[in-house]
Amino acid sequence: MGKIAFVFPGQGAQVVGMGQNVYENSAVAKDVFEQASKAVDLDLKALCFEENNDINITEFTQVCLLTTSVAIMEELKTRGVKADVAAGLSLGEYTAHIASGSMEFADGVRLVKKRGKYMQEEVPVGKGAMAAIIALSAEDVIACCEEASKVGICSPANFNCPGQIVVSGEVEAVDKCCELAKEKGAKRALKLPVSAPFHCAMLIGAGEKLAKELENVEVKDMQIPVITNVTADYVSSKEDIKPLLIKQVSSSVKWEETIRRMIADGVDTFVEVGPGKALSGFIKKVSRDVKVFNVEDMASLEKTLEGLNA
Repeated sequence: MGKIAFVFPGQGAQVVGMGQNVYENSAVAKDVFEQASKAVDLDLKALCFEENNDINITEFTQVCLLTTSVAIMEELKTRGVKADVAAGLSLGEYTAHIASGSMEFADGVRLVKKRGKYMQEEVPVGKGAMAAIIALSAEDVIACCEEASKVGICSPANFNCPGQIVVSGEVEAVDKCCELAKEKGAKRALKLPVSAPFHCAMLIGAGEKLAKELENVEVKDMQIPVITNVTADYVSSKEDIKPLLIKQVSSSVKWEETIRRMIADGVDTFVEVGPGKALSGFIKKVSRDVKVFNVEDMASLEKTLEGLNA
């Protein structure tokens, strides 16, 4: 049998009610929510399970997603499912480090709350934008960004999968990039409902603030390898973890390359751990030859266990 990869979603996957079913049916998941609530002095159950607007405010979103994914992962571990390698999209990279044992869960929760706050504060609302470019090659999207950069900051933020690339930057430049992409034959260029332009040079300052927070966090050797968004390669040692997490805030997320790298290294089974199926969709667009499961509640967990044991 090939290797199993755990992959963890990033911002955008949040939904009211996430994690509740697992929380109600798993002692280890319950413990994770309680630990997180204590670490950041928030009622994570209320934030994740009850109707509220805070779940979409970046500093809370990131805490909620990380906690939900870790809670589900802990229940998976009690069922004997373990990963050989881990990766996460954007925020999900922190969850991957927790999965690898390189970062304590409480430290991760506190860090991503600060990360969300700094990312939001760095750019005034209305100054930045993001857009998804559909059905255009990476080369063409990069060319559009370079041309749009004459108007303002604009660069690829996420290489999600073939035919789906997200760009990020200043509003005028992103609008120009969308125009150019349509001229080049993109099927669609959709502005995304985000509160800040993630993964572009406008967030370098947020990375610098995050660096100060990381000084107080101890990182340990990884028990399983982690592939980072920044290079789509393995984090080679614990000394590289912090510099890569700092850089990641303002760098492109090389998700398609990350998946290809894992497949090349023998991964034939991917388990998306956390709310939604976005990553599963991306992985299926990269390769039809791998097994892909997602676990967001007890029903999908049981289904995944059946699939893994088949």
